[in-house]
Amino acid sequence: MSLRQAIAFYLEDIETIPGRVVNLVITGLVLISSAIFVAETYPISASARSILDAIDTGILIVFAVEYLLRFWCAEKKIRYVFSLYSIIDLLAILPFFIPGVDIKFIRIFRWFRILRLIRFVEGRTKFGYISGEDSIIVTRILFTLFAIIFVYSGIIYQVEHPVNPEDFATFLDAFYFSVATMTTVGFGDVTPISEVGRLLTVLMILTGIALIPWQLGDLIKQLLSTTKQMEFLCPGCGLDSHDTDAQFCKICGTELRNICKI
Repeated sequence: MSLRQAIAFYLEDIETIPGRVVNLVITGLVLISSAIFVAETYPISASARSILDAIDTGILIVFAVEYLLRFWCAEKKIRYVFSLYSIIDLLAILPFFIPGVDIKFIRIFRWFRILRLIRFVEGRTKFGYISGEDSIIVTRILFTLFAIIFVYSGIIYQVEHPVNPEDFATFLDAFYFSVATMTTVGFGDVTPISEVGRLLTVLMILTGIALIPWQLGDLIKQLLSTTKQMEFLCPGCGLDSHDTDAQFCKICGTELRNICKI
């Protein structure tokens, strides 16, 4: 394949080793960038802040190169530019192209890119054996909930901290407010005072009412389904998880009743 096709392939692939390395590096940089954003909401020394800013600038350059590579590799460039992830990526690198524009918090939206790597997860939990498909569902539900709360926390902090630094002094204050709001607990000890902050609060409540019960319901349903399964290999297709009362493999139809459990 050509150089452009190879770059496009490895930027999206998570099955081959090079593809996994590329995506894990990008994911690691997203996490580091988010950690820097959180750390800079706390009082730190000028030297430490300078070091963090330098690291953040380096990550920003990598993100800018990644965006340009994705744009170069895209077959339909107009469609790519207006895709959701492309818009998020473009907003994330704007400080690199427009000095003086402080919208670093936009990069927290790149947390949703990590959802692509959930397929790496597979194994056991205290609830019992979880197959690859089950692990994807469970992990996606848990991470989606955390990612949404994290993103809301970053936005509400960015909006409220300049006008309400006492209630929203650090990222942890914003995270606490987001959890209390989205779970509809609403202690009332931390409240936004700006119009944008109040609008975000309404969106948090609506998201919490609509999303959290739905996601938690799917999570409980999935965990309960795994407790009704047993681990033994099908000699036909190699499927390693079956219902306890299964007589035939649900994938290939091989008879299971006389197979010894392992």
